[in-house]
Amino acid sequence: MQPGMGTVAKPSAFMPEKRRRMNLVGICMNIFFPWIVFCLLYAMLSFSFHYRHPTWAWIVVGCGFLVVALVLFIAFRARRRGNEPMWYNFAALALFLAVLLAAVFGDMNFWYNMQPFYDIENLNTYPNVDPSMDRGQQRMDAGRAYFTQGTKVDVTKSMGFKNLDIYCVAPIVKTGEKPDTYDFWAVGTNCCSGNSPDFRCGQYANPRARSGLRLMRDDQRPFFRLAVQQAEAAFRITAAHPLFFYWMQDPVAEMNSYRDEGFKYYLLGIFTFFSLNLFGVLCAVIGFSKF
Repeated sequence: MQPGMGTVAKPSAFMPEKRRRMNLVGICMNIFFPWIVFCLLYAMLSFSFHYRHPTWAWIVVGCGFLVVALVLFIAFRARRRGNEPMWYNFAALALFLAVLLAAVFGDMNFWYNMQPFYDIENLNTYPNVDPSMDRGQQRMDAGRAYFTQGTKVDVTKSMGFKNLDIYCVAPIVKTGEKPDTYDFWAVGTNCCSGNSPDFRCGQYANPRARSGLRLMRDDQRPFFRLAVQQAEAAFRITAAHPLFFYWMQDPVAEMNSYRDEGFKYYLLGIFTFFSLNLFGVLCAVIGFSKF
């Protein structure tokens, strides 16, 4: 039977199946808009805005999820009007992932890298701290402490407290001096046995090391305090106001390493998200063109 006599001609090599026309604007928007949202939110949660305005940072994240809901509503209206909502649906999914991943990884980057850097940067720097004369109450706002010549970590009075990890402490003392109160302590995790004086944390073996970078992890401080209390009981010493430091030669370089790690993970995150989002758009183009 000839075409036009009540039958529909089937696609053939000479009459290929008609493909759906791609929306170039929609493709470009889905490549760049979720990525821009991710970059902005990831930066906002990783860096100083989160430190200075934590409440506003999470409010902006909430606004990001409201944008996702708005795009879903636009997709619903497009379907009601008989239009294809495919790119709207894809945009909603991409934006949802952008906001969620930026919130999760931005907060992690801030917590592990940038917050310690900002905390220490905002604290004071004390040169010529004499652990035999100075008291912890006098240096409560110390972020970096540079101790006097002859200061060392007294490994013989080290102690560890175990709670999953081993929280190791050893007093910072001046050679030949016995202070009334041991208020300056070198700390580390999983660098001692916990039941013998074998402190191996930080640069304990570096003869040039006589500086400390303040411990800023609030979740670890109580366990180091318990380790100090054990040392007080074991060695019959007093620690009235213990301050905890990571023992090292150059605190500035260590502090800057926190900042460098934060920027490194930020750049890694934005390039990774762009690559994944671009791959998703390409898959969507191929998939949508077949329907």
